[in-house]
Amino acid sequence: MTIYTGTGDKGKTSLFSGERVSKADARIDAYGDLDELNSILGVLAVHLSAKEELVAELQQIQSDLFQAGAWLATRPDSAAIDSLQEISAEQIAILEKAIDRYENELPGLNAFILPGGHITAAWAHVARTVCRRCERKVVPLIDQSMKAKVTVPYQRLLVFLNRLSDYLFVFARQCNRIHGVLDKPWRS
Repeated sequence: MTIYTGTGDKGKTSLFSGERVSKADARIDAYGDLDELNSILGVLAVHLSAKEELVAELQQIQSDLFQAGAWLATRPDSAAIDSLQEISAEQIAILEKAIDRYENELPGLNAFILPGGHITAAWAHVARTVCRRCERKVVPLIDQSMKAKVTVPYQRLLVFLNRLSDYLFVFARQCNRIHGVLDKPWRS
């Protein structure tokens, strides 16, 4: 099997649910951002390869992002929606527990911090901003899903992305901490 098919040469692609849409479709744009986020997490994991538990945590999130991507690549009125596994409350709770765990290990914040520090923290901040962009693109898809009365899975996906961006902020700070780099406060 070859990687190229030529079916996208005219600016169209297929959704998971089978429909052919423009590559400029809002769904393609949203799951493209999700794919970018997943790739950035892969880069972050490579830079953290000596920290196996952190890499395992990131790889689980990458897997969850594939699950989320399937939702974004499926129209809510499609029969294929029934075959998708929803983002669970447990997946969101896992992120919340990790945030709490990291926050307990970090000094408190009383100012904004500049993104950066150690290379791993810098990549985590990039991932956070891509996650936020993805969130913004999912909101109109939720509006569309409400018309098709498929709201819970999409709303939970938005909660997951919101929590993930919080996680990535704290994860960036944790990366700085474990590498002995101080967060740099913003000064106006």
